[in-house]
Amino acid sequence: MASSVKISDPVLLQARNLKKYFSAESSNYSRSSQTVRALDGVSFTLREGETLGLVGESGCGKSTAARTVLRLTEPTAGEVYFRGQNLFALSHNDLRPLRKEMQIIFQDPYASLNPRKRVRDILEEPFDIHRFVDGKERNERVAWLMERVGLSADQGEKYPHEFSGGQLQRVGIARAIALHPRLVVADEPVSALDVSIRAQVINLLLDLKESMAISYLFISHDMAVVRHFCDRIAVMYLGKIVELANSTQLYSTPQHPYTEALLQAIPRMDPESKKQRLKVRGDLPSAIDPPRGCAFQTRCPISEKRCEESTPPLKEIVSGHYAACFLRD
Repeated sequence: MASSVKISDPVLLQARNLKKYFSAESSNYSRSSQTVRALDGVSFTLREGETLGLVGESGCGKSTAARTVLRLTEPTAGEVYFRGQNLFALSHNDLRPLRKEMQIIFQDPYASLNPRKRVRDILEEPFDIHRFVDGKERNERVAWLMERVGLSADQGEKYPHEFSGGQLQRVGIARAIALHPRLVVADEPVSALDVSIRAQVINLLLDLKESMAISYLFISHDMAVVRHFCDRIAVMYLGKIVELANSTQLYSTPQHPYTEALLQAIPRMDPESKKQRLKVRGDLPSAIDPPRGCAFQTRCPISEKRCEESTPPLKEIVSGHYAACFLRD
């Protein structure tokens, strides 16, 4: 997707050296704890009207980054600025007015909606919490939301179990856009849906981006979806960003071997296409005991001695294209 975002556009969201560590018991018979480094120094910016994708294998820290940015999970260290305000320096009361401008679409539509409430009640809740509109306007607004996401207003009387997965995700999207947010974090919003429904939901999100001037932080492990949807892409590995570039640069000239392996793993319909050339060894290492030096060096087929000795910094390789790899010096 061609990006219409310019460098001159104002920064909406900025994360600086974001860290989130969890404590985990070492065993059922020991009281000692170990530290899980879910996020270990993540930095990025998101501009007005932009869609930034966070991609990587399961367990790399994508969803933790999404929740920590919104302070749904409290950080261990770092800073996140939303429209110039440090969210981590605000009290919960001071943060409350900003909540309506930052919303999230969850991965599992079944788990994210209250099964005991009608859909109409679910969509009315944001207005009740933030006192956004009066009673009459609230009813009109709920009907508009239902129709805006491709549902009929009379379906608001139903309960979540009466909807399909795709319809439920549309309800989740309607709830996220109810208060006209400037930022929407989409945490793998189509991964739980049938393939035939994914394109419809993605097109709905793109339409909302244009019509409501929404900026997205889009979390996914599906490289094909990300290419279609995102302006820029950050590749995460074991709690760190290892590559960051616009969509065209990343897919045409990947600079990190992990990114190259992800792109080569995309299924292709052409039986004559070249097989994966970069063979990645083993599984994602434990975030409790990450490898010394470059986190990817234990799986990288082209690693060198220096990759084991020190951690490569994320630096600009070409204009706007960043990678953390010694082999790109």
